[in-house]
Amino acid sequence: MLPVNPDRFLADLHHLRSFGASGVGKGVVRQAFSDPDIAARRWLADQYAAAGLTAHVDPVGSVWGLAEGRSLLVGSHSDTQPEGGWLDGALGVICGLELARAGKEAGRPISAVSFQDEEGRFGVTTGSRVWGGFTSLAEADALTDTTGTTFAAARARMADMAGDFVDPARFMGFLECHIEQGPWLDKAGEAAGVVTSIVGIRDMRITFSGEQNHAGTTPMHLRKDAYRGMLAYQQKITDRFRNVVTPETVWTTGHVDLYPGSHSIVPGRCTFSMQWRDGDRDRLERMEAIIREAIAETADEQGLMADTSAMLALDPVPMDAGFRAALETAAEAVAPGRWRRMPSGALHDATSVAAHMPVAMLFVPSINGISHAFEEDTAEADLVTGLTVLAHAAETIARG
Repeated sequence: MLPVNPDRFLADLHHLRSFGASGVGKGVVRQAFSDPDIAARRWLADQYAAAGLTAHVDPVGSVWGLAEGRSLLVGSHSDTQPEGGWLDGALGVICGLELARAGKEAGRPISAVSFQDEEGRFGVTTGSRVWGGFTSLAEADALTDTTGTTFAAARARMADMAGDFVDPARFMGFLECHIEQGPWLDKAGEAAGVVTSIVGIRDMRITFSGEQNHAGTTPMHLRKDAYRGMLAYQQKITDRFRNVVTPETVWTTGHVDLYPGSHSIVPGRCTFSMQWRDGDRDRLERMEAIIREAIAETADEQGLMADTSAMLALDPVPMDAGFRAALETAAEAVAPGRWRRMPSGALHDATSVAAHMPVAMLFVPSINGISHAFEEDTAEADLVTGLTVLAHAAETIARG
């Protein structure tokens, strides 16, 4: 195993939390390109340099600690949600830093990275998607956040640090350690999860348009109520998904916009989000067919018009079999009988990195399954277990 230092690892993890600490528990507010985020990235660059790596910042603000020659890459992201936890992404970044130090000591070349804007202030895993070739820099520059700030304007705040993009060919593969962000490991009392695949995601907006009218004088049977259309649609997909989905399949309507939004007006328009996730591409496509059929039937039955936006489509990404095997062997050695194989229901930078090289992921438990919240936490013993499993696997992989 690589000679990692758990005390140093935990100290660095807590220090990273100080950049943007919310003052509420262990919560952190460190959105991409904010002052705390930039300060954290400058600190990371200094730590990489002190570890004997070449510190480098690419054009989109991802910070790299580069070992000499061909190396294993380990990392994640250090930006947070608007109200985030201290471990989401940060755990993988500090694992990368500690493994790079240990690799230097052991003569195993390991590089580290903190990708920028994984949490989506401007897009979906923006930094790694640009590096992975899924989004051009010009396309990314046109993206805006909720205030109208462009990605181009935001990344200009780090222009004094920025250099060229890093050549993916210098890496033999990528490992990412992350909190589970779900309840399964915590509820089972297990110490680690070896990820089998990262789920695919489909996401779009649906709009039902009806007839805006007076809420007091329009009889119920004559209404073309766009909101009732949305409710009817939701019932259809719930009924029809039953014979298609698995317990791991999820679907969500996370945003509903009614127009004109008055107590006394029958809604003339209802626009809502529709997102579904699963590890099987065929199942995602079957769900899409059900969704589109339910939209058309609802519009016809309710006397509405229906429109859909362009659909975001990210396919499932399987983890590399060899890297997975190394993590499984390591998990059994460190926590015998207390680990499982499991899919990731959340999107991670590894999805983008997989375009260039083999990737694998390790999960540690999330207390009560909470993430994307100030209450997010993991027992320090579980954090160290995750680091130790990763150190075993990284040594095996880096040895070749």
